[in-house]
Amino acid sequence: MKTRIQELRKQRKLSQEELANHVGVTRQTITSLEVGKYTASLLLAHKLAKFFGMTIEEVFLFEEDDES
Repeated sequence: MKTRIQELRKQRKLSQEELANHVGVTRQTITSLEVGKYTASLLLAHKLAKFFGMTIEEVFLFEEDDES
């Protein structure tokens, strides 16, 4: 699954560590989300979307191929 987390984080001039602290995860989790090695739980997706003032669908880019 692709995300806009890195793009949104950089627009706000936040480090991975700062974003992680805001949503209650480790920097490694943010790194893994940004490179697509980890899929966020619904709770984390909600926290990230709320932090950025967006919907989950605006932060996480769902594609038909993601289901396989």
